[in-house]
Amino acid sequence: MLSLVYAQAPGAAPQAPGIGSILPMMIVIFVVFYFFIIRPQSKKAKETKQLLESVKKGDKIVTIGGILGLVTAVKGNVITLKIAPDTEVDFKKSAVASIVTPEMEKDLKGEK
Repeated sequence: MLSLVYAQAPGAAPQAPGIGSILPMMIVIFVVFYFFIIRPQSKKAKETKQLLESVKKGDKIVTIGGILGLVTAVKGNVITLKIAPDTEVDFKKSAVASIVTPEMEKDLKGEK
């Protein structure tokens, strides 16, 4: 008897799924996007901001163009790098890729 209640009339068009069945799937997709795209991207942006704020005179850095240099001055959003004897170049802080650590320095020199 129950099967008669839920049976569709012959020739009737099937009903489209309601919002109740689509909403959980949309929530799952948003959660996946958050954990795989949004969260890592905001974490990386926070780390980059901290790196740029920590650049100071005397640091050895690598620019996004691959130029190695010694920071000789930091003035607001501009840093001055000494890249060779008697050669200093100004860069925006946003051009800093990384600060050279002792481990990186060994790699750059080819030491093990």
